[in-house]
Amino acid sequence: MANNTIQNIFKEHISLSSHTLKNCEESIKQSALICIEALKGGNKILLFGNGGSASDAQHISAELTGRFAKERDALSAFALSTDTSAITSIANDYGYEFIFSRQINAVAKSGDVLIGISTSGNSKNVVNGIKEGAKKGCICLGFSGNDGGELNNLCKINLVVPSKETARIQEMHILFGHILCQLIEDEF
Repeated sequence: MANNTIQNIFKEHISLSSHTLKNCEESIKQSALICIEALKGGNKILLFGNGGSASDAQHISAELTGRFAKERDALSAFALSTDTSAITSIANDYGYEFIFSRQINAVAKSGDVLIGISTSGNSKNVVNGIKEGAKKGCICLGFSGNDGGELNNLCKINLVVPSKETARIQEMHILFGHILCQLIEDEF
């Protein structure tokens, strides 16, 4: 029983990885170039999402501010899910759907890159964050799943994992993040 489950999950992952590579390779390259240009221009990368996607945002941010695979100067990246006082006060005073847009309103500037992560592409607080970033002149990127949701219409590039299974989508999202980190780090 466990062997079948393990083998089936690996097979799903491998199949989805192959399919996603075919659909997203060029968009991943373009996303990396956008991030590289922004960082070289003195801008920052702001990442955000809910639950596992919040963890992915923190993970990717840490790889950029710390290091991914080699020694280099720190790169300016921040996850907007780490300030619990900001999150809880904004949620209390304005509503949970504004926890990212209020932070973006406070810290984002034109030319910054926003990476909104939502397995459905429809998380209201992620969508609102992307909308706020667009108003401020940020370059908006998305990591999503299924059909891409609202992020398709709001992001310059939305990396869509063609799956409805949250776990498989999240696995691809962290792969996107690691590839972006590698491509960015190669330029620094």
